[in-house]
Amino acid sequence: MEAITANTQDNKHTVSREELLNALRTIIRYIGDDPEREGVLGTPERIARMYDEIFRGYDAEKKPHITTFRNTAHQSEMVFDSGEYYSMCEHHMLPFFGQYYFAYIPSTDGNILGISKVARVVGYCAAKLQLQERLCREIIDMLADALDNTAKGFAIVMKGKHLCKSMRGVRNNGDMTVSYFTGCFKENTQLRNEFFNMIHMNGRHF
Repeated sequence: MEAITANTQDNKHTVSREELLNALRTIIRYIGDDPEREGVLGTPERIARMYDEIFRGYDAEKKPHITTFRNTAHQSEMVFDSGEYYSMCEHHMLPFFGQYYFAYIPSTDGNILGISKVARVVGYCAAKLQLQERLCREIIDMLADALDNTAKGFAIVMKGKHLCKSMRGVRNNGDMTVSYFTGCFKENTQLRNEFFNMIHMNGRHF
C-alpha cells in the first residue's frame, strides 16, 4: 500500500494512500454528496494526486538545488526578479496566489544566484500550508543560505489574493500585500525606494 509521508519541523507522520482516500470520501459525504456517484467517483484519487503536487514543499527530496556562481565581475548592483506564486492558507486550506517581486544585492567577493532558481524556491516554499508573512521569510532564508549569508541584503514583496476572504466570511476582495527586507534594504530607504521603482517599471502598482 502506497504511503504519503508529511514532514514538519516538530513531527513526522505517515498516512496510507487508502486512509487518505477514505478521509476524502468521508468529506464528500459530510458536505452532502455521494462518493459513489459517477461524477465524483474518481474525485478522491484526483485530490490525492493534486495534494502530491501542491504540497510538495513538505518533501525535502523535492527541495530545489540552488545554483550559484562566483561573482567574478564583482557585481554590486541590484538584481531584480518577479513572477507568480500559488499557495494554500493554513487556516482554511483555501488558495492564495498572486505576484512576487524579489531583489538582492550580491557580495562583490561572494556568489550570485542562478536567477531562474528564485522562481523554483518561491514555488517550493509556497507548496505547503502557509501564511503569506512566513512565506516571505522562508524564501529569503533559503536564498540567503544558498549564498552562505554573504549577500548584502534581500527584498521581497508578495501581493496576494486570499480566497478564504473573498469566497467566504466577509466576501470582499481578499487582497493582501506583505514585504520583507534584510541587510542594506532594511537599512537604506533610498535603496528600498529604488526597489519599489523597479516594481512600478514592471507595470505593477500597490
